[in-house]
Amino acid sequence: MNLKNILAVVAISATTAVLSVWGFSKYNDYQRAGMQEDGKLPVNYAGFFDKNNNTGSAVDFTPAATSATPAVVHIKTKTKARQVSNRQRNPFADMFGDDFGDFFGGPRVIPEQRASGSGVLITEDGYIITNNHVVDGADEINVTLANKKSYKGSVIGTDPSSDIAVIKIEGKSLPYLVYGNSDEVKLGQWVLAIGYPLNLDATVTAGIVSAKSRSIGINSRQSQSPVESFIQTDAAVNSGNSGGALINTTGELIGINSAIASPTGSYAGYSYAIPVNIVKKIVTDIVKFGTVQRAYIGINYPNENLSDDQKRELEKEIGVAVKEGEGVYITGVPEGGAAAAAGLKKGDIVTKVNGNPVTSGPELQEQVALYKPGDKITLAYKRGGKENTVGITLKNKAGTTDIVKNTSVIEQIGGELENIDKSLAAANDIKGGVRVRKVGNGLLSKSRMQDGFVITGVNGREVKNLQEFQEIITSLKGSGVIRLEGIYPGFEGNYTYPLTLAKE
Repeated sequence: MNLKNILAVVAISATTAVLSVWGFSKYNDYQRAGMQEDGKLPVNYAGFFDKNNNTGSAVDFTPAATSATPAVVHIKTKTKARQVSNRQRNPFADMFGDDFGDFFGGPRVIPEQRASGSGVLITEDGYIITNNHVVDGADEINVTLANKKSYKGSVIGTDPSSDIAVIKIEGKSLPYLVYGNSDEVKLGQWVLAIGYPLNLDATVTAGIVSAKSRSIGINSRQSQSPVESFIQTDAAVNSGNSGGALINTTGELIGINSAIASPTGSYAGYSYAIPVNIVKKIVTDIVKFGTVQRAYIGINYPNENLSDDQKRELEKEIGVAVKEGEGVYITGVPEGGAAAAAGLKKGDIVTKVNGNPVTSGPELQEQVALYKPGDKITLAYKRGGKENTVGITLKNKAGTTDIVKNTSVIEQIGGELENIDKSLAAANDIKGGVRVRKVGNGLLSKSRMQDGFVITGVNGREVKNLQEFQEIITSLKGSGVIRLEGIYPGFEGNYTYPLTLAKE
């Protein structure tokens, strides 16, 4: 091979090597980029990085934890031993009267009960927020601050529907937490849970907000009208954390820790807090009125997480295609309610409350829970694919805008009650009545009443609507046994159910 050919081979080999190295480098760049262009950010990252491509320094939880911990208290309760009846309900009691109501067995004794939880000071003179289930039924309440000082606590008021209670200790210049704004809480935001788990001293855990507007069905254990729109976090919460604080990194109170999701009863990854915006409204009502002024739109809507079969049934019922995330589908509009007065109909889809989007029942509950009866809100809804807006004056459970007095008799009786419509009244030859949509777990549950019963009278006095029903039983409060009279639509005969109202 002559020199010319040798030089040609060398040149070709060198060129091939250079091209291979360049190509391999480009291939590596392609692989590393994952088919994304270097230096270019998608729209969802806008504003996340600063001009120097920095995400900022690590979050320091020390100032928030140091500021908030002194205002979170340890609550210990004691329920005295008590004697209860071990008798069973006589099946002939409804026919022969209350004297035949119990038979078999004697009394039994429930031993003394002790429990503990957490609470949050919200004023310098000793008002404390905690969970209803922390203090429910307690005969004695002891409150210990982080500085080990102890006080006797007294219950100001409770709201089983949201699982909130307000208690009070006598003190001055006490530390307290500042309210934040739970509407501003974002997914992925760092949060701290502070409380007294497992009877330990004040404990701080960190996590992020993993979901909002969660409903887990836990408050239905203690209320016929549960309100649930929890902030879900992965901050570790255990038994004893109930009633404690959920704070943001600036030390503001954004929620009250209330529950955990666990197959064992101990922390297993998720905890739930009541949003502080709901808490503020409930606490204000309890302190000002003695009970919560709960407002209602006056609609029925389906539960969350419907199966495909349930969606098909719902579509048949309301005559509208059901799509996830479109809004809250109205399945019924009871007469006498706020929605009926505003012209809403079955099959309408609620999409906004005062401009705030709602895509689920819990989100709708969270928005409405911020208002009281008599307040006016703007509701956006879809009908036939067209969006409409209407003003609504919210009402209380009795269908009025009146202030509800403490220990409402309606709440004692429990159940889900609604006015019957004119067609049902006409079909059963009655002037009106109150339908027991669900018996629930109040006084009605202690009778033999079934869902669907229509109350047409109380102690011989005619009842045509919820307002009349409330007025009559309120006038009978403290009188002991009352008798609810009525019918089961489609069945012959009149029925009577005795109830014993709590005495004054």
